[in-house]
Amino acid sequence: MRPFAQRLLIAALPLSLLGAAVSHASEIELPGTMAWTAYGTNSSGYAQAVAIGNMLQNKYDSSVRILPGDNDVSRMTPLKQGRVDLCACGIASYYGAEGVMMFADRDWGPQPLRVITTSTASFGLSLAVAGDLDVETPADLAGKRIAYIRGDDALNKGTEAYLAFGGLTWDDVERVDYPGYGRSFDGIIAGDVDASFTTTVTPPAQQLASSPRGISWPVLDPNDEAGWERMAAVAPYFRPHEVTSGAGGISAENPVPSASYPYPIVVANQDLDDNVAYGLIKAMQENFDDYKDNAPGALGYALEQQDLQWVVPFHDAVVEYYKEIDVWTDEMQAHQDKLVERQNVLLTAWESFMQDAPSEDEAFTTGWMEARATALSDAGFEPIFE
Repeated sequence: MRPFAQRLLIAALPLSLLGAAVSHASEIELPGTMAWTAYGTNSSGYAQAVAIGNMLQNKYDSSVRILPGDNDVSRMTPLKQGRVDLCACGIASYYGAEGVMMFADRDWGPQPLRVITTSTASFGLSLAVAGDLDVETPADLAGKRIAYIRGDDALNKGTEAYLAFGGLTWDDVERVDYPGYGRSFDGIIAGDVDASFTTTVTPPAQQLASSPRGISWPVLDPNDEAGWERMAAVAPYFRPHEVTSGAGGISAENPVPSASYPYPIVVANQDLDDNVAYGLIKAMQENFDDYKDNAPGALGYALEQQDLQWVVPFHDAVVEYYKEIDVWTDEMQAHQDKLVERQNVLLTAWESFMQDAPSEDEAFTTGWMEARATALSDAGFEPIFE
């Protein structure tokens, strides 16, 4: 798949070439103080932000204040209001850029977000399936009982994407609703449901693995082009990923071909100062060895782990950095230009829709999603969310 080939291309660049390119780059200029939002204090995303902040303090005397947020909205609201410089967010940053799900709301709409960097670590994002079932691929989930988490769009979209890989929809399985993510795993262990979406390293997955039912992870064949196309039509942020850590014996010696997307996704508003954006990406790449081992998952910020043709556009200054180190291609620039064009279509559609938007909440959401889909389709883009 293209992201794998791209990573191999980056990894294969001679160190001498990288070094030569960096030697001609601009100087790193960072403010004395920055504020970031991140996941809660017990999360790997928060730990990574702390590790990066310590590096920036030690190397550049730039202090990072990290504000933990309990949910997607609480993490992104300060960014929207301009009270923080960055958000070490999850996949909700993509939903925010698209103006969908919890952001299909009159207080939000599509956000002009730009990626600074991402982390793709050794874990995967997948459906954890009870090990006492004969489920080897997503297609084997037909007729099984699948957890639906009320109020958690990201998890349910992940489940829908895995079903799509196997040529299935929610109509082909038995949907079992749960009020929370943890409760769904209690349900699997109790025998009331068969699968729930998660990361391969989460504690609930470990608990399921040690239960009498055990755990299994559906295999996603990286060469199944039709399967990946179906998954991308539902959730284009997934990428093929060889998972090397997780419950049920997943390791470097026993990997599972699966899928993942970055976490955290470090995003800023489009108008973040160029010097700050450039300084951050350069500092994080040039000083990678200083923080890579200081938080779980920090290895995922390595240059070869960056997907330079993902689903949210990069900040212009980040693009300039990648050009300077000679890893940015014409194909990447064309992809970036299309992402920016898509975002501009969304922002224009939102401005037009808000001029005469319905006052009732349900009508507002329905009307926006219809206006959004029409605008994207008319401009030659897939709406994805309808």
